[in-house]
Amino acid sequence: MPVDIYWRIAMEGDAPALRLGDITRGGFGPYLPGSLGPGRREGGPDGYGPLDYMSEVVWATEQSGFVGGLMPSFPQTDDPWAAAAALARETRAYRFMIAFQPGFLHPVQAARMSASLQAATGGRVVYNIISGGGGPQQLWWGDKVEHDDRYARTSEFLDVLKGVWNGPYDHDGRFYRVEGAVLPEELRGQPFPEIYFSGSSPAAIAAAGRHADHYLSWLEPFDALAEKFDLVRRHADTPPKFAVRVDVLARETEEEAWEEIRRGWEWIGEAERTPQASESVGWRRGQAFTAGAGDSFRDLEVQPNVWGGFNRLRPGPLFGLVGDYHQVAERLDELIGLGVDAFILAGVPHLEEARRVGRHVLPLLKGRLS
Repeated sequence: MPVDIYWRIAMEGDAPALRLGDITRGGFGPYLPGSLGPGRREGGPDGYGPLDYMSEVVWATEQSGFVGGLMPSFPQTDDPWAAAAALARETRAYRFMIAFQPGFLHPVQAARMSASLQAATGGRVVYNIISGGGGPQQLWWGDKVEHDDRYARTSEFLDVLKGVWNGPYDHDGRFYRVEGAVLPEELRGQPFPEIYFSGSSPAAIAAAGRHADHYLSWLEPFDALAEKFDLVRRHADTPPKFAVRVDVLARETEEEAWEEIRRGWEWIGEAERTPQASESVGWRRGQAFTAGAGDSFRDLEVQPNVWGGFNRLRPGPLFGLVGDYHQVAERLDELIGLGVDAFILAGVPHLEEARRVGRHVLPLLKGRLS
């Protein structure tokens, strides 16, 4: 079965002092702090704004062989629902994976929004269900629900959303109550969005086992990832497919790739390389894999080309792939061999790295079309 490969769409913008030209001239720029979306300009006399940059990335990734794009949702991003609606008309087959936290939408409203987008796009909406890592970011949303209860709420949310989709539907639960909820007649019959569900805690895995079409994990050392997949299978009503979110730094030679990392590592400095703590179980798992590593950036390479220092250079997942084009493709093929059915790849600058990976890495994947 073909492997679906998505690309992460830049929705954060770039720091004011880190424009695209500065970054590409610096060489190590893709991993400077605050540079998650270089190339996005905040308006200006030429009128080129955030949505224009997202549009460029969407177009480039579609042309480069990606099936769709992840639309992330954080306090510093644009709203993924609005962005997906604005971008959908620019493509014909491209899928929009909308990240959202169920606690901040009512399931009836989410059903109506989703069905409307499905009708407008011909069924190209995909869900990335996240239940939050807690801490200050969770409070930014005004949410004080405890960790395990957030996953219980997510599970009930999806029960209600699915019920409304096929309604009329009545529900009287812990978090939600609806009576006779149903979609407008003209929206009924739309395909229900595919669900990518993330989370590493027991509560998350239990909820994923009930609802996930794809269980989505950050990259980890491959043996640990295989064990996690086995755990999810044991808790699943119907075994899901598996997906992995992977940062990629691929270059013509392995030496060039590691040199890119080295320059970023040295430019940032030791004080700024301390990763920000998180309540996320996935984050804590990742930290455990690199506990006791030495002071050299290469000490964070836990297996060939699998580097656990990305979160030292920018916010986000810890692990990613570093190497030449063939090495990165080989590691992705190994993951396919472990049972991975889909990837969300990422690299910054988003536009240039999408083209690079699409041109030089994706054609080398042997397992993609098997």
